[in-house]
Amino acid sequence: KIILEAKIIGVADVVEAMSSHRPYRPALGIDAALEEISKNRSIFYNPEIVDICLRLFKEKRFKFK
Repeated sequence: KIILEAKIIGVADVVEAMSSHRPYRPALGIDAALEEISKNRSIFYNPEIVDICLRLFKEKRFKFK
C-alpha cells in the first residue's frame, strides 16, 4: 500500500518537473503538466489527488513562484 503523502508527492513532482525548465529541455508549461495528470488520472495517479491539484491551479489560481 502506498501512503497518502507519497501519492501527493508523486502528483506534485510530475507537475513541478514538467512545468519547470530542466538543463536538458525547456519547461513544457503548466498546461502540459495538468494535461498529463488529467490524462493518466486513475491510471498512474490517485484520482482524488489529481482532482485537488487541478482545482488548485484552475479554480484557486495557484502559481509557482
